Amino acid sequence: MPCKLAAGNWKMNGLRADLEELRALIAAQPEPDCGVLICPPATLLAPMAAIADGSRLLLGGQDCHTGQSGAHTGDISAAMLADAGARHVILGHSERRADHGESSDLVAAKARAAHDAGLTAIICVGETEAERDAGRTLDVVLGQLRDSTPKAATAANTVIAYEPVWAIGTGRTPTLAQIAEVHDALRAAVPDAEISLLYGGSVKPGNAADIFALANVDGALVGGASLKAADFSAIIAALDAA
Repeated sequence: MPCKLAAGNWKMNGLRADLEELRALIAAQPEPDCGVLICPPATLLAPMAAIADGSRLLLGGQDCHTGQSGAHTGDISAAMLADAGARHVILGHSERRADHGESSDLVAAKARAAHDAGLTAIICVGETEAERDAGRTLDVVLGQLRDSTPKAATAANTVIAYEPVWAIGTGRTPTLAQIAEVHDALRAAVPDAEISLLYGGSVKPGNAADIFALANVDGALVGGASLKAADFSAIIAALDAA
């Protein structure tokens, strides 16, 4: 059975003062039944690792380079993330694909680098509003899955996150039927049936339970609601109860 995972993506948010939210999260959820992951900006990864030491909280990065080292100013390698305390790394997020022009082939290369460093790659897929309106959702999402996922992907090293681009940070959420349609298609297409499938896109305490009740949703990749311990704890509790 796929593992349940509540993953928080802090994006470009968080200063050292915000580490109090991490302490509050650990205090509120000392022994969750599901996996709990925070992916902070790289500047907070090492101090978070020190705080999380001895807890069940997992940490991850938000991106990595395809290489292990070299003349790549401003980039960070998967090995560096692992050295700072990461166990996971988010790859192919729609904001990376759109803002940085990342292709699925590049995402696959980054995922291979993550695997080589011992990290679990969280590979993101999702359609834009125009693609959904054109009836191309499954073609786009399954094409990204195929081209972004290394052949060596297994449940031990890969998680897939479905994030409809039009629902990220907008307050809009697909219907449960729309989420189920994509997750059912992903379950049929992933190379390992035990790979966890996360839903992301305006997940909040108020809608989490309904989303987690869907058959092929194994957790969530949460943006803004993961920044506050109270909100993220409520989402974790909903996943534990699912």
